Amino acid sequence: MSNFYYTRPDNFPPVVKNLLIINVIIFLGQIILEQQQIQLMAYGGLVNWKMEEFMPFQFVTHMFMHGSLGHLFFNMFSLWMFGKILENYWGPKRFLLFYLLCGIAAAFAQQIMGDFVVAVGASGAIMGLFAAFAFLFPNTELYLMFIPIPVKAKWAVIGFAAIDLFSGVAKVSGDNVAHWAHLGGALAGIITVYLWNKTKRDTFY
Repeated sequence: MSNFYYTRPDNFPPVVKNLLIINVIIFLGQIILEQQQIQLMAYGGLVNWKMEEFMPFQFVTHMFMHGSLGHLFFNMFSLWMFGKILENYWGPKRFLLFYLLCGIAAAFAQQIMGDFVVAVGASGAIMGLFAAFAFLFPNTELYLMFIPIPVKAKWAVIGFAAIDLFSGVAKVSGDNVAHWAHLGGALAGIITVYLWNKTKRDTFY
């Protein structure tokens, strides 16, 4: 006779937990090195590929750096909020692959479409997580900042994507947000999770 055990979802699954730790450690490293007049973002941030300082590894390293404590906190909170659900759903290996894929796709989108010097942050990868969450759990209601009523995930991600698209095209003066990176990460997330789900359906039906 088989025994079945109920396992509660992990609030801090291994990949999410380690990503949180790595991002915090690197941010502390940025602060310490800045006191020594060393700008870590100039090496590990995503430098525009038209510039001599661009290096291919920046497609990965940029997503582990942040421009401020608020930037770090918002991204890490979002990583925890959506990442823990997706890692519990997919498992650690697939989740890590997905996260890195979205972050790299975000960097390519920013390089192709963006007008920038250096870009840092996990926002592109986070938008990929958000898009995947909305695809898999479209009717989940979310409470968003400045909106007093719950919004379904599918409408929230469409709304954020529309804002990023408008802002990316409009190029408002003083706007330092990498909108094309957000859109690239979200698009990569949607395409990847669609293909994974399609493969899964073809396998079991």
